Amino acid sequence: MERRNRSIKALSELNYIDSLDSFEKADALVIWCQDYLITSKIEDFDLELEDLKRLEELFYKNLDFLKAHKEYTKDELQNLRKMKRFLKN
Repeated sequence: MERRNRSIKALSELNYIDSLDSFEKADALVIWCQDYLITSKIEDFDLELEDLKRLEELFYKNLDFLKAHKEYTKDELQNLRKMKRFLKN
């Protein structure tokens, strides 16, 4: 029962994280992964089939989000470096 409760809590947190703004979402996803995926595997989640499908959907949706966010952050860092070089001259 404890494993099921933890799994339901993880799913509800992931649902909430999905509604956050970009930078808050990225930070919250890192924390969520540390809380639920560092100490155990995704296979350890004990959810009903519909909940597992929702978890899968959110998981892959957020992976795509993190990839896009990484590229956006990389571009912003490059722009900041260019601006810094420009201001030094």
